[in-house]
Amino acid sequence: MDQDVKQAIANGATSLGIELGSTRIKAVLIDSRFETIASGSHEWENLLVDGYWTYNLADIIKGLQAAYGEMKQEVKRQYGVTLQSVGSIGFSAMMHGYMAFDSAGELLVPFRTWRNATTGAAAKALTDLFRFNIPERWSIAHLYQAILNEEQHVPRIDYITTLAGYIHWRLTGSKALGIGDASGVFPIDEATQDYNASMIRQFDELIAAKGYPWKLSGILPKVYNAGEQAGVLTAEGAAILDPSGDLQAGIPLCPPEGDAGTGMVATNSVRKRTGNISVGTSVFAMIVLEKELSAVYPEIDIVTTPDGSPVGMVHANNCSSDINAWLGLFREFYEAMGQKADAGQLFSVMFNKALEADPDGGGLLSYGYFSGENITGIDKGRPLFVRSPESRFNLANFMRTHLFTAFAALKIGMDILTKKENVAIDSILAHGGLFKTPVVGQKMVAAALNVPVSVMATAGEGGAWGMAILAAYLTNKEGQEPLDAFLENKVFKDAKGEEIHPDASDVQGFELFMERYIKGLAIEQAAVDHLVENWRE
Repeated sequence: MDQDVKQAIANGATSLGIELGSTRIKAVLIDSRFETIASGSHEWENLLVDGYWTYNLADIIKGLQAAYGEMKQEVKRQYGVTLQSVGSIGFSAMMHGYMAFDSAGELLVPFRTWRNATTGAAAKALTDLFRFNIPERWSIAHLYQAILNEEQHVPRIDYITTLAGYIHWRLTGSKALGIGDASGVFPIDEATQDYNASMIRQFDELIAAKGYPWKLSGILPKVYNAGEQAGVLTAEGAAILDPSGDLQAGIPLCPPEGDAGTGMVATNSVRKRTGNISVGTSVFAMIVLEKELSAVYPEIDIVTTPDGSPVGMVHANNCSSDINAWLGLFREFYEAMGQKADAGQLFSVMFNKALEADPDGGGLLSYGYFSGENITGIDKGRPLFVRSPESRFNLANFMRTHLFTAFAALKIGMDILTKKENVAIDSILAHGGLFKTPVVGQKMVAAALNVPVSVMATAGEGGAWGMAILAAYLTNKEGQEPLDAFLENKVFKDAKGEEIHPDASDVQGFELFMERYIKGLAIEQAAVDHLVENWRE
């Protein structure tokens, strides 16, 4: 097997994906069987500069080199080969944000990431103008807010892009974006597979009186679809990625993508009527739509798959943090009794208790709001647990209630899709630490969304692997083979997924819990209003 991998590396029968996440940059090299043969990573943190969350350009390049360098070292250590070329490369990164450059290629203001909640006025104005939901983190909202603020750099703009687009540009000279990443810059027209032309005209008319020397279409990256070549690695780009000089120029690059798109690829969720749900500190679901929604909903962002299908994205700010805090408390108790607690066993025992609970959680109520929750309009975090004297207060109901509430805000957004818009969902693939305990998390999500939920081993591979798959699609697809067919028939053909169907009693129980949850939001708001931020004050 090692000999096969050596041969693949020597022949360039490999694909490289590098993803820049909010806390980690990861590089993954895969072979023609789409299996990881080497990886490298680099930890980094955003900085708060002049009121904006940012990463500086030097740290971006340094982190890129560190992740690539570690992957390259692993290739040398495991296979005795110095990496000089790969078959194809792709870069992905956290979506949205604002990187604006002048005609000399100089950054005009520090990179403003998706995390900045500074564009409320612009996002609302553009949503009203386009009759299309423009979230605060989208690049066009950042641009228009800079215009509203009359920032001095705006007339000098020659090009705006995302983080993935910037890296791709530096390494290829090509001002390109994959359609999925582009869909978080400006709305996409599914028919043309490009930016929405009528909305671009509306924007140009909106700012015409300013007299800027640019038009919007002239400063945006060109949109590319999955499977199209979006440039080649230049000699300068090769030297940036691998300062040792070993890496050769001329490698083809697929379009740079956003982390939402690579997540869809890593979970085989690009076909219409499929979706994925990602669970961690926050939770989001992405459903590939068959048709446009009939109305604009602030709870639902419309982005696209890497091959241009519209996706309804529901993102809730809170998910597993409060569960983790409660389990930390139970661990303390267990250790105070003189026992040694194993984290995996603790989670397994506690989660499985939820399967013994009353379907609705016995009348208990919880809000795991460590931060404000956009979907329910609560602007600050106040984790809260409340019950009436008549509630059935036992461990099973306690655990079910906390698992239900982890998905409750998400369900509000998802109900808009499934109940108001009648969006059909055949299956959802779930990924995240909460699903490490078999069955339990899946059953709760299946109850919340009333659709079959699967967990697949490959879901843990992450976005950098998904990006490597998109790079492999560029060089390995057969003719006009669609991305969904490539994933289904080649990448995931042997993947085993455990699917759980919704249980009617669980579904009914979750609906009862949701009635309680929505009525109880006034209690949560009262906690925000009356519980001080810092109890030491």
